[in-house]
Amino acid sequence: MLTRGREIVARAGFNPYRVDFDDKHFIDLASNNYLGLAGRAEVKEAAIAAIREHGVSLCGTPVASGHSAHARQTAKRLAAFCGLEAALFFPSCYQANNGILAVLAGEDDGIVIDRAAHASLIVGARACRAKISPFVHNSVEHLAHVLARAGKHRNIFVVTESVFSTEGSIAPLPEILALCREHDAIPVVDDSHGIGVLGASGRGALEHFGITDFPGIYTASLGKALAGMGGMVAGNAEIMERLEYLCPGLVYSTALTPPALGTLNGALDVIEREFSGLGKRLWQYREIVADALGAKRLAGEAPINAVPCGDAETAVRLTATLYQNGILATPFIEPSVPKNACVVRLIAGAGLSEEAVQRAARCIRACI
Repeated sequence: MLTRGREIVARAGFNPYRVDFDDKHFIDLASNNYLGLAGRAEVKEAAIAAIREHGVSLCGTPVASGHSAHARQTAKRLAAFCGLEAALFFPSCYQANNGILAVLAGEDDGIVIDRAAHASLIVGARACRAKISPFVHNSVEHLAHVLARAGKHRNIFVVTESVFSTEGSIAPLPEILALCREHDAIPVVDDSHGIGVLGASGRGALEHFGITDFPGIYTASLGKALAGMGGMVAGNAEIMERLEYLCPGLVYSTALTPPALGTLNGALDVIEREFSGLGKRLWQYREIVADALGAKRLAGEAPINAVPCGDAETAVRLTATLYQNGILATPFIEPSVPKNACVVRLIAGAGLSEEAVQRAARCIRACI
C-alpha cells in the first residue's frame, strides 16, 4: 500500500499529506475546526490558565498520579453536556474506540457493525474474540435482518458512527436504538463529528435526535469541533468505572494534560454561550460550498461536503488543483475508503469569514 501511495503521489506531482504552506495564505477547508475555536483567544487563555495552575502534565496514568480534581470536574461537565451519566478521557478517540470492546466483549458476545464505521471501531472490534457481523451502511432494514439472525450471545453490541466523516451522512440513530431495545443489544456510537456540531445547542447527535435516555456507550474526539486533543467515552457510571480500571489504553497511558483539559473547558464555555450564532454560520457556509458543487457532491446531511472522485489518483489531483488555487482540502483514499470510492472532503468552518468562503466557492466552480 505504501508503494502504491508513493506511485500515486509521484504521478500526481503532489503529496496532499505533506503540504508546505511557505508564506502563502490558504482558505482552510481541510481541518475539523468546525466552529473555529482552535484559534479563539478565550480558548487559548483557558489552556494557558490551566498550565499556570496545574502544570503541563501530571506525568502519570489516570489510576496513578494522573488522577486530579481538574480532570474529574471536567469529565463531569462534559458528560452533563452530552446528557450522559459519566465520562472518561483517553489520549485519543482512536485509542478509546480500540480499547472499549476489548474490555466489554468476549467470545460469547456478538458485534454488529456498520460497514463504513471508522477504522478505530473496526480495529477495536477485531481486537476482541466476539463474533463480528457487518451491516450495510446506514441500512436499518439490513441491521434488523442481521440482528434477527444473530443467534444467542451473552451480549450484542451495535456499533456505528453518528456522522460519517468522509461523506457527511448521519446515522438513523432513533431507528438503530429502537432495534437495540427490541433485540436487547447495546449501542456503541462514535459522535466525533457530531459533538459541537449537531443539535440546537451543539451537544451532538443525541440532542439532534432528541435522545434523552441513551442506553449505550458514547465516544467522541475532543480534537474536532471541541478544538483540543484526546478522546472521551461516556455512558452508564458502572460501565465507566469498569473501563477506568480495566481498559489498557487508559490504564497504561499518561493522563490527558492540564492544557488539554483547559482547552476543552474553554471550548465548552464558548459553545454554551455562542453556539446559536456559530452553528448558524457553519450551516450557512456548508450551503455556500454545496451550492458551488451542485450535483458533484455526495448527498450528506452534515456540514461536510464531499466530492466523489473514484480512484485515488483523481482525488489527489483534485486536491492538488485546489491547493494551487489557495484552498486546502482533504483527500480520502483506500484504505480509509473502499477502492474506487475515493473522495475529497471540504469543511467550511465557522471561523472563516464569509468573504473567504465565497471566494472558495468561486474557485470550486472553476476547478471542479
